[in-house]
Order: sequence, then structure tokens, then C-alpha cells
Amino acid sequence: MAKSDGCEYFRRTSLFWIVSVTLAMGYFTCTVFVPEKIPFQYLGLFGSFCRYLVDNYADIMYKGWWAAWAVHAFEACVALKVCSNKGIDNMATRCLWFVQTFLFGFASLSLLIKYDPKRPKQH
Repeated sequence: MAKSDGCEYFRRTSLFWIVSVTLAMGYFTCTVFVPEKIPFQYLGLFGSFCRYLVDNYADIMYKGWWAAWAVHAFEACVALKVCSNKGIDNMATRCLWFVQTFLFGFASLSLLIKYDPKRPKQH
């Protein structure tokens, strides 16, 4: 943290969440837009379930895909509000929180919510 007032506070979410959310959203995207590229037969029960959803509920999955991104966008907007409330005024830092929260959702937002500017964390 460059300044003691916390206006540049930023923490990257854990690698676990980065990988998990990226793979999950990537898989969801593929099942919605290019299901013929996914080898469902090699994924066991999970693959059978996904194949069933693709065959019978493609329209709901498409809407669910948009809903998932809408939730991430809402969380990103909440991150901007939380930045304001916690005194994080640096525009570059706020943009980092916005982008990270848009991409990784609550895994990022929870780090920001836990931040207490009154007691900076000692490293």
C-alpha cells in the first residue's frame, strides 16, 4: 500500500478462485455456444447431465449465461460503491477492483468487503 490512508488498497484474489471461475465460466460458455466441441461422453455423470441440459434446456442455459454475467456486472458496480465507502479514491485502484470483481465475482468482492481502512493490515 503506497499511502497510509488506504486510497490505493488492492488485493488480487487467490489463484484458486481465478482458475476455478475461469474454468467454470469457460465451460458454461462452451456448453451454451459450442456444445458440439465438448466431449460429454468422457465426463461421466456430469457430462450426461450437461448433455441433457444442452438437449432439453438450451434456451434456459443461454438466459442463465447472460444472468451469470449480469450478476458479475452488478457485483462490479457494488465494488465501486464499496471502494467509495472505504475511502479508496485512486481511480486506477477502483478500476482494478471493478475489473477483477467483474471477472471473478464474489471471490474478489469479499476481499474488498473484508478490508477495514481504520486498521490497515500489517504485512
